[in-house]
Amino acid sequence: MSFARKIYLFISLLTLLGVKASSVLVPMEAESQQNHLKAYGITYWALAKGYKVNWLLNYRGGAFLLPDADDIRKECQIRSVSFEILSDGSANAILDEINSPSQNMEAVLLEKAPKIAVYTPKGKQPWDDAVTLVLTYAEIPYTEIYDEEVLSDQLLMYEWLHLHHEDFTGQYGKFFGAYRNAPWYIEQKKEAEALASKLGFSKVSDEKRAVAIKIRDYVIGGGFMFAMCSATDSFDISLSAEGIDICEPMFDGDPSDPNYQSKIDYSATFAFKDYTLERNPMVYEFSDIDTTEEHGKGAMKMENDYFTLMEYSAKWDPIPTMLCQNHTQLVKGFMGQTTAFRADKIKSNVLVMGECKINGEARYIHGTKGKGMFTYYGGHDPEDYQHRVGDAPTVLDLHPNSPGYRLILNNVLFPAAKKKKLKT
Repeated sequence: MSFARKIYLFISLLTLLGVKASSVLVPMEAESQQNHLKAYGITYWALAKGYKVNWLLNYRGGAFLLPDADDIRKECQIRSVSFEILSDGSANAILDEINSPSQNMEAVLLEKAPKIAVYTPKGKQPWDDAVTLVLTYAEIPYTEIYDEEVLSDQLLMYEWLHLHHEDFTGQYGKFFGAYRNAPWYIEQKKEAEALASKLGFSKVSDEKRAVAIKIRDYVIGGGFMFAMCSATDSFDISLSAEGIDICEPMFDGDPSDPNYQSKIDYSATFAFKDYTLERNPMVYEFSDIDTTEEHGKGAMKMENDYFTLMEYSAKWDPIPTMLCQNHTQLVKGFMGQTTAFRADKIKSNVLVMGECKINGEARYIHGTKGKGMFTYYGGHDPEDYQHRVGDAPTVLDLHPNSPGYRLILNNVLFPAAKKKKLKT
């Protein structure tokens, strides 16, 4: 018997028994949900339709409790998302259980679908970064923006901003050593220089730093920023090098400042401290924040590469609890230009939510800046262990229950939460 048929018979039985069905429960534990990623899309879709949703933290893998409505049930069926119909009494019993002081659970009300901006150059395909890939798969709408939009203050239109495989230092991703003669590298460099000139900057590094400062101010003003891969450390490095030339001549046409390392301002960063910049332009690395080199040398083998999600008090720490909702606490590691962050380079006020203690690195961190918040997630693609230039795109139909991708979608829904429920 098909899943849809079972649901139909169950609803019919409720009707015959005279039981009122008041809620739709979307379970999120491993054994009960056939498509975790699209379940987030259902929740976003319901919020966009004006429905209120309860996110049941630590209950059945972080389940969602939605109002019972024909269009919600139909949409779940269309998207192959597992769901259960609950009577009024059953739904109240679940909420009573969650509210019990003895349970490490909490119900957080999601009120409004956040407006999402993805910082990406024009012409990139959805699979060029993991977030646009999973947003597309989950059918969550987003708007692409880039330097022109950021510098003209259009970030104020959005609650959530994503940065991915980006270099805010003006060194073109440090691809010079391996790809300086590749047509795509030459073309991208020309495009970046033309854009910087159009926007009134003589150097790409200066233009990218101006963009980073605008994003910093967006977060300080109350925005939520989620960054992955090289957008994490290159963003912080750019902020810390304001007024300093850290680029070698092949990147910006003139020498870097003498002794620039001693001039770095760590107080300007979001997450990192005490790092040493990689001065050699031939090395595919920005600084010693990142641990990619250790992974590349085989110190961490793919089959052993996992990180552990931290467990928090749902009632007292709902923010990190939301961001860590999953059907497993052990998540497969994956590499990127920035794979993970050395623990001793992370500021003490930044929360490490996912770590690998074997080699002393953090994969998933969170913090506050002014009135806003940021999350950094190391690696490029949670289901492509060592993503390389030119690799085929990940097909998420093959990974509908990916724990690594769930972490991204936790962040997407986070700004929808009722603010007075959140304690910082």
